[in-house]
Amino acid sequence: MDLKEVMAVNLRRIRHAKKLTQEELAHRTGLSVRHVGAIERAEMSATVTVLGQIAQALSVEPAELVTRTNVSGVQVEH
Repeated sequence: MDLKEVMAVNLRRIRHAKKLTQEELAHRTGLSVRHVGAIERAEMSATVTVLGQIAQALSVEPAELVTRTNVSGVQVEH
């Protein structure tokens, strides 16, 4: 899984855990719903700036969005 896919999986998991829709996240970040959706589908890579905006909107550290996790959501050591 490449980093774009890792972020997509983590973003979707965290957003769902916080009970936010893509629309709500887009509003909080100032991004378009299409942009948020494309990142979640791993169709588009997020810039460092966008990574920061998303992390801030979700109240998580940016690293949490790009850290590989196993199926149960536990961080994988490298």
